[in-house]
Order: sequence, then structure tokens, then C-alpha cells
Amino acid sequence: MTTPTTHHTAWAAVADWLRHQGTTTVYGLPGDDMDLLGALEDTPVRMVLCRDQRNAVHMATGHALASGRLAVCTVGKGPAVTNTLTGLLEASSSAAPVLLVAGGTGLDRVGTGAFQELDQLAAVRPFTKHAERVDRPERLPAALEKAALTAVNGTPGPVYLEIPDHIAQLPVTVAAPWRTAAPHRLAPDPDALEQSARLIAAARRPLLLVGGGARHRNHDRSVERLAGLLGAALFTTASGRGTLDEDHPLHCGVSGLYTVEPAARLWEETDLVIALGSRLEETATFGWPDRAGLPVVQVVAAEDSVVTGTPGMHVLGDVARTVDAWTGLLDGHRPDEKWAERIRDVRRLLAERAARRAADAEAAVPGGGPTVAQVLTALDRAVPADRVLVQENGLQDMWSYYYPHWSCGTAGGSVVPSEQTPLGFGAAAAVGVKLASGDRPVAAVCGDGAFHLFRAELPTVADAGAAVLYTVLDNGGYGWLQTNLDRVSGPGSRFAFTADRPTGNAALARAHGLGHWSVTTPDALEPALREAWECCARGTSAVVEVRVALADQPPGMAGAAGDFPVREDQ
Repeated sequence: MTTPTTHHTAWAAVADWLRHQGTTTVYGLPGDDMDLLGALEDTPVRMVLCRDQRNAVHMATGHALASGRLAVCTVGKGPAVTNTLTGLLEASSSAAPVLLVAGGTGLDRVGTGAFQELDQLAAVRPFTKHAERVDRPERLPAALEKAALTAVNGTPGPVYLEIPDHIAQLPVTVAAPWRTAAPHRLAPDPDALEQSARLIAAARRPLLLVGGGARHRNHDRSVERLAGLLGAALFTTASGRGTLDEDHPLHCGVSGLYTVEPAARLWEETDLVIALGSRLEETATFGWPDRAGLPVVQVVAAEDSVVTGTPGMHVLGDVARTVDAWTGLLDGHRPDEKWAERIRDVRRLLAERAARRAADAEAAVPGGGPTVAQVLTALDRAVPADRVLVQENGLQDMWSYYYPHWSCGTAGGSVVPSEQTPLGFGAAAAVGVKLASGDRPVAAVCGDGAFHLFRAELPTVADAGAAVLYTVLDNGGYGWLQTNLDRVSGPGSRFAFTADRPTGNAALARAHGLGHWSVTTPDALEPALREAWECCARGTSAVVEVRVALADQPPGMAGAAGDFPVREDQ
């Protein structure tokens, strides 16, 4: 029989659970109660002490997306919890398995106007898969295991556990060994597999769309093999990048908002979209032809991600298992060679268009300053090919979403914000991505507005030893908002979102022992990025600020128009 284990406090039980889960890193900003830190003192678990609770959840989200495993964040109570809500919203939209553990007002003081008292469950429930307050110490072991199991299974997402003051110092007995929170990769229904395979076999011009739900489910390149079997064009959503080999001869870029001609023409010509692990969000489907007439076979892990209202069907189950099953069922399928040749031709034309577009950008930038296309080319040359690029979603860092201006190649990875795109997510998430990725290089591209929201964490970056190469595109502030304002008010508005002024980042970075370079000319780009990468390779983060012009707009855009741009090809 198993001998029960008694821990002297609730937080000591949490620390022991973390150790048994194999948790390497916890992110957060604890409240006044330091018992968790005390309990972690003699464990191998790293605690990244953040300056802002929102950034802590962003870091944990980056860690979860990069590792494919549960990531953990801890904060205090009251405003500490409300500060995490943006992070929880992003983790939910990104389908990132994150456990947020918070303190809470003791049961004996609820309703008395206690210090930092808040109905925290009501605050977090809209943003989480599961939220629970543990009011009895004997409930803590089961609550931990339930939260973790919920986070990593079905459609992954954030969960919340509250440990109120009145149980924090009480002993907790664990009756049985801790169970590991592992995802269960469910096989799809055989009838659904056979029916969907018949739809796929009947298609002559298929497209394969790979979303974030396929992340970590294509280690053996089974998706590329299926594409070859079908002769299907390969696209990803923004969150699905890094899943595919982007050097594959059938790969044509990122779907929806980030698709340009001639790849956009394939969406007009296709007779079936096979969506693997995508919830078909607005940015992923922006610019698609008539949705009512385009059949889609959608593969997702759980019913909450199914999109209805279009022809086709859905398959519930693990992406890898579904792809493997289809490959077997479709063995001997003969693809339409004309369609495969059309795709290869589009890929060639995309490369030619990108070269012309980069040259046009150079001509449009006043004073011969650096263009974002030049930044991406220099970054590609400076950082090893197996790097993970972490992005924001501002006006000019969006250049990196447009293939082939940036390519993940065969070995590269990618982490991007979800449909929510909270400003500063990428800059913070890059810390978690790096700590989850070991020796793998991590680079972040962000605008100066996003970096300003994050830069209070530069001491955290230094303390954590997370060697990230930050490339900051400085257009003087919030470029997307400025271009929208210019559209409405013209250049003479008394309001402004950008200004030509120093960022102040150089002194701040150097004060914390980080490398810093400023670039204002194209010929200085590659030397600066190479030196910055050498700094990162030695274990120290580096910041490269590049002055860019507002006129240097991404290749898919003819101008801003509210949430979405006017398409360049319209």
C-alpha cells in the first residue's frame, strides 16, 4: 500500500507537485506570502520573478507554446489577479496550457472588506477552461491534478487555482503518488475518418491549412507526406508556422490576412480545404472566397473549436493520428499533376514578387534608411537556421508574417500572438520561449510601442539568463494607429501616435548588463545583428533598435483601414 505524504503547508504541497510534474520553470510575482518561494528553495524548479503579472502570464504562455507542455504562473491576490486577465485572454485564444495559481482572501474574512478582497473566480472564469478555489486543505491534491489535466487536454487552455490565506499554512496530506498531467491524444472516429477520406479523394485541387493545433504534432513530417500524396498546396495560419517545412515545394505561405498574389489565387481555384488544428479565426480566413461555397474538412481536438455553417465536415481527434489514418486510407491516390505544377509555379512567382516588393520598399523609404525587408534578410543571415522567431503584430513587424520575406525554412520555429494580439505579448513571451527551448536560438521582432510596454522586464530578462535577441523596429511609437489617424484626419491632425524622439532603451538595456545596438543605415544592419547574436550565444540578451519609416508598409497592405488593411492587390 502507498504511504501517505504530509506536507507542512499548502504551498509546500504545490512545490512538491511541481517537482513531480517535471516543471522546470515557474513565472510570476508572488504576493506578500513568500511560502511558495521558501518551498521551492531546495528544488530544481527555477522561479522567474517578474515585474508585472501580465508579462508573467505572457512568459508562461510562450513557454507552453514552445514546449507543448503545461506552464505555471503564480501571483498574489486582488489586483495581482486582475493584472493577469489580459494574459489569460491571450493564453485562451492561443490554446496554451497555462496554470495560474493565486492567493486569495481567507474564508474567515470574506465579506468583511478585507485587504485586497475580490471575487477572483468571477473575474477569471470568462478567460479560463476551469477555475477553482480550494477552501479545504484535503481538496488541494485533487484540485491540482484536475486543473492540470484540464489545461492540457481537449482544446488546451489556461486554468486557475486559488489557494486562500486560511489554508495556506495548514498541512496537506497526499494519499497517493502524484499523477502526471499528460495530454491524451484521442483517435478520431473510424466512420468520420472514412467519410472525410472519401471527400478528400474526390477533390482535384485541395489545400492543406495547418493551424496552431498541429504544433508539436508533425515531428515525423507526416503532414508534408500527406500533402505530397494529395498534391495539395500547403499553407499555415500565423499560429501554425514552424510546424511545416517551409522549404517544401508545395508550401505557399500564411493564409488569410497574410496571403498575397499569386498565392491568393489558389484559394479561388481550390475545391477543398483540409484544415488541421485551426479554429478558422478571422485573420486566418480573411480574404477567402465565398465561405458558403468552399467545402472544408476541419480537424480539431474538441467540439468547442468546430466551425459550422460551411459545407464539408469536421473530424474530432488528434491531428497526427488523423493524418496517419488518412495516409493509410488514401494509399495509392493519384493527385492531379496539373494542380501540383500550378502550386510549384505559384511558389516561384511568390519569390519573384517578394524580390520586387523589397526593392519597391527601398525606393519608398526616404533618406535611404533601413527597410524591414532588409532587417529580416540580415536577421536570417545572422542567426542560426534552427532559431525560433517570436513576433508581435504591429504595423511593420507584420512584414515577417508574409512569406517569403521571412521563412522558417526546414528547421526554424515560430511563436506569434493569437487573434487577440495584446501589445507586448511577443516581447514577453520570448523569455518563456527561450527558457523552454534550451540551446535553441530565440529572436524576437517587435515594434517600439510593444517593446516599451515590456521593457520594465529587462531586469527580469537579465536575472533569468534568457538570452533573447530583440530586434526593435522604431517608427516613433504606434505606427498602426498613426496610419489609421492619417487616413481619417490627414497629416495635419493635432493628435499624434508617433514622434521622432529617442527611445531611452540604450541606457536601460546597458544598465542591466544587456547588449545594445542602434542602427540607422542599411549597411550597419548585418554587422550589428551578428554582434548581437554573438552576445546572445555567450548567454546575454541583446537589443538592436532599427530606425524604420512609416512609409515602409508590409507587402499585403495598401493602407490601414481600422482593424484590417486595404489589400494591396485589390
